[in-house]
Amino acid sequence: MNSETSPRAERDRLDKQRLGKEDWFLWGPYLAERAWGTVREDYSPGGAAWEDFDHEQARSRAYRWSEDGLGGICDCEQRLCFALALWNGRDPILKERAFGLTGTQGNHGEDVKEYYFYLDATPSHSYLRYLYKYPQTAYPYARLLEENRRRGRHEPPFSLCDTGIFEDSRYFDVEVSYAKAGPAEIHIRIWASNRGPAASPLHLLPTLWFRNTWSWEEHSGVKGELRQAAVPEGVAWAVEAVHPSLGSYYLYGCQAAEPLYTENQSNNERLWGRPNATPFVKDAFHRRVIADDRQAVNPDHRGTKFAAWYSRMLAAGESTSIDLILSTQIPAQPFAQSQDVFALRSKEADLFYRDLLDEADEQDGRILRQACAGMIWTKQFYHYEVERWIKGDQSPPPAERQHGRNSGWLHFSAAHVLSMPDTWEYPWFAAWDMAFHCAVLALIDVDFAKSQIELLLKEYYLHPNGQIPAYEWGFGDANPPVHALGALKVFRAERVQRGTADIDFLRRVFNKLLLNYSWWINRKDADGYNLFEGGFMGLDNISVYDRSKPLPTGFRLKQADSTGWMAMFSLNMTMMALELATEDSSYEDIAIQTFEQFLAIANTVRGRSEHGVSLWDPDDGFLKDLVLRPDGQYQRVNIYSFVGLIPLFATEIVDRRLLANVPRFARVLKKHAGGLFRGNAICACPVHTNDRGEHILSLVDEQMLVRILTRVLNEKEFLSPYGVRSISRIHAELHAIGHLEGIGEATIDYVPGESTSGIFGGNSNWRGPIWMPTNYLLIQAIEKFHRFLGDGFQMAVPCKVNREMNLKEIAALLTGRLIAIYRRDANGLIPAYPAESPFQKDPHWKDLILFHEYFHGDTGLGLGAAHQTGWTGLLANLVLRRYRQNIPEYWRDQPKTGGQCE
Repeated sequence: MNSETSPRAERDRLDKQRLGKEDWFLWGPYLAERAWGTVREDYSPGGAAWEDFDHEQARSRAYRWSEDGLGGICDCEQRLCFALALWNGRDPILKERAFGLTGTQGNHGEDVKEYYFYLDATPSHSYLRYLYKYPQTAYPYARLLEENRRRGRHEPPFSLCDTGIFEDSRYFDVEVSYAKAGPAEIHIRIWASNRGPAASPLHLLPTLWFRNTWSWEEHSGVKGELRQAAVPEGVAWAVEAVHPSLGSYYLYGCQAAEPLYTENQSNNERLWGRPNATPFVKDAFHRRVIADDRQAVNPDHRGTKFAAWYSRMLAAGESTSIDLILSTQIPAQPFAQSQDVFALRSKEADLFYRDLLDEADEQDGRILRQACAGMIWTKQFYHYEVERWIKGDQSPPPAERQHGRNSGWLHFSAAHVLSMPDTWEYPWFAAWDMAFHCAVLALIDVDFAKSQIELLLKEYYLHPNGQIPAYEWGFGDANPPVHALGALKVFRAERVQRGTADIDFLRRVFNKLLLNYSWWINRKDADGYNLFEGGFMGLDNISVYDRSKPLPTGFRLKQADSTGWMAMFSLNMTMMALELATEDSSYEDIAIQTFEQFLAIANTVRGRSEHGVSLWDPDDGFLKDLVLRPDGQYQRVNIYSFVGLIPLFATEIVDRRLLANVPRFARVLKKHAGGLFRGNAICACPVHTNDRGEHILSLVDEQMLVRILTRVLNEKEFLSPYGVRSISRIHAELHAIGHLEGIGEATIDYVPGESTSGIFGGNSNWRGPIWMPTNYLLIQAIEKFHRFLGDGFQMAVPCKVNREMNLKEIAALLTGRLIAIYRRDANGLIPAYPAESPFQKDPHWKDLILFHEYFHGDTGLGLGAAHQTGWTGLLANLVLRRYRQNIPEYWRDQPKTGGQCE
C-alpha cells in the first residue's frame, strides 16, 4: 500500500463515490446503538413501543427491522454487521448494546445511561474512531431504574456518573477504530486500557452476525452462513461469511481467541415459554461467557452469529489491543500492512479537517471535528415498510393496528441509510431535524447531503397528498416546513465548493416540493386567512397548552411560528424558482406565484387584510399567536418566545444575477417596492437596492427588526450567556397570560432546564432552554439583513449597555455565545458539563464532547439527549463562520455579574 499521504485523498474518495467508480459507502457506521423500543419493533395492541420490546428482551429476541451494537458497522443494506461486546467479570449480562431508560421509565423521558463518544470520522468512512467507558464494577441497572423512577420532573435525571461507579477511575477505556484499505477491506483495532488503581478482568468479544431476514415470509430462504475458514500465515483464526446477495467476506484475527458460533434466532423458551427451533439462539454468548454454558454454542463452528472471545486480566494502567480485518479478499499476510493503513488514514483525516479549517485554535478545532464525526456516525440504516408492518409477518397483528399509528401511510417503504438525530435516543429519522443535518453534512460531503434531501421526496416516503413524513411515532404530524431551506442550503454549498450549480438536482427537488407546498397551503390554512396552524410544529411544550390537540369547537389557534415558517417556505420556493429560471424561463411564473403568496402572508401578519387579524403587536413590538373565537374576533397570546422570532427567518436576498432573466418578476418587485401590497406597507421590499444591486425580501422591516432584536439582546429577556433562550426570562416573573377564550386562565413559566411538563414524553423543553437549530436560523437571518443594510446600519444593544453595533457584530456576538457552551470559561470550566464532572479536568475525559439536545437557559448546561450531534452539530457551521468571516476576538466576551456584558 502506498504510504504517501495526499491532502486530497479523502476528497478523491468522495469523488469516486459520486462518479460510481468505487463504493466507499458500501460499509459505514450504519449500526444503531439501540434497535429495541422502536415503533418498528412494536407489535402491541395499544402501540406501547417501549414496553413491547424492552432492553431485557434485546439479548434474546431477534429484531425484525434493524440491528444494534456497541461502536458497530454494517453494509449499506445491513445484511452483515460487526460490533463489540464486553464483560467485566461482574455484570449480570453481556454488554452487547447501550442501556438506557425508556420514555416511561425516565423522569424526563428516554435517556441513555452510558458514556460513549464518536471521536473521529471521515465522510467516506475510511477512518472511524469510537470510545466506550466501561465500568469495572457491576453495572447498576436496577439502581438507575429505581432512582429515576423515584425522582419527579422538578429533579434532574440520575446519571451513570451520579452512581459513583467511575470513582477512582475504576473503568476501562475501550476504543474501536476502523481504517479501510479499500471499499471492502476494513482493518479493525480494538484497544482497551485499565484506568483504575488495581488489576481487573476484561472480556472482549468482537462479534460478526447476519441480520435476521430469513424468519420473515418475504425473505424466505435468503440466509447467510458464518463458518470456520482456512487460516492464512500470520493469522490466529478466520471466519468466512457467505451471503446470497452480499457475497463472501472473511474476518481475520491476529491474536488467538476462542471462537463462538450461534444463530441470530429468538430464544423462544426464555421469552415466551415455547420450544426453540434450534438449540443455538441469539443470547448464546451471554450464556457461554457468564453462565459457562458450553452447550449454548455450536460445536460445529457454524451459524449466523460469531464472536471471538478474548479474556484479559489488565493491571492498573495496562493496555491491550486486538487486530482484525474484514475483507472480501484472502491475502497471503493480512496484517502485514495494518499499521500502515491506520497511520495513513489517520493522517488523511487530519489533512481533511485541516483543509476544512486550518486556522482554528485547539478548542474550536475539536468542536468542529467531533461535531462532524458525530454527524457521520449517525448515518444509520433505516428499514420500515408500513404496509407489511400493519399486515403482520409470522402472525396476524392486533386489530387495532389497522386504524392505528401510521395506518394512513401504507405507501411508506424505507430501507436506506439516513441521517438520524442520534443512535440511541432517536434512532429514526425526523424530517425537520434532517434539514439541519444537511447543513452540517454539506460542509464535508455535499453529495450525501443532496441525496438525503431527495430521499424524503421519493414516492416511497412522500405521501401522495404531498406531506413529508415527520418521524416514525407519527408520520402525519406537522413538522416545520424546512425541507426547501435544506435544499437551498446544500445547493448553495455545492456552488461555493465546486464553482458550479447542480440545476438538475434543484429542479428535481423543487418539482416535488411543489406538492408539499400545496399541502401546507391547503391543509394548514383552512380558513384562507394566510395565517397557519400546524399543531406543535416541533416546538413541543412552548405554548400554554398542547398545541397538537384541538381547541374547543369554534376556537382556532393561529400560530406565529407556523405562519413564519410558511412565509420562509414561500421565499425558499421563490428563490429556488428564480435559480431555475436562470436556465428555464418557464419557472418565472412559479417564482411570481410563490412571491405573491409570501406577500399575502405578510399582509395578514401586519393586519392589513380584509380579516383585520394581525400577529404583530405594535405596542410590544413582537409577533404573537392568536386565538380566533367563533364570532370572528381574536385575542393575542401574550407570550414572548421563539414563536415570535421565527418570522424573522423569512428573509432572502435577491441579486442581479437572479433578476437578469426574469423581467416580469422584476416588475413585480418594482410594483411592491417599499413593501407595498394593496396600498399598505407590509414587509421589507425596499424601493432602492444596496450598493451591490441586491433586494431584500423579509417578513419584517427594519423598524420591526430593531424592536424584536432589542428584546433578543436583553439579558433580562431572551439573551443568555450561551445563546438565545426559547422563552424570554421575563416569564420567570410574568407567569399569568390572562384569560384566553376557549382555554381559560392561562399561565406560562420560564423553565430554563429540564422539562417540568409531561407533554411529548417530558424530554423536550422549549420553555427556556437554548436550542441550536433556531439560534442558527436567527443568526443566519441577521447576517442576511447585514448583507443588505451594510455596516452603516446600527442599533443600540442592551447587553452592551446600549452601545451601537452593526448586524454583523450582533450575529458574531450570538455565534460566540453558542460556541462558548463548549469552550473553557475564565475558570477553566466547560459550561455544558457540571462543575464536578470528570469532563472538566480529568485527563481521560476533558477533551471528549457530548453534543446535547438543548442547553440550560442560564448556565449552558447540556440537557436532553446526550448524543444529539444531529442539529447540535450546527456548531461546526458556527465555528467555520467565526473564522471565515474574520470575526474579531470580542465574540468570546461573557456577561459580568449583574447581567450586563460591560
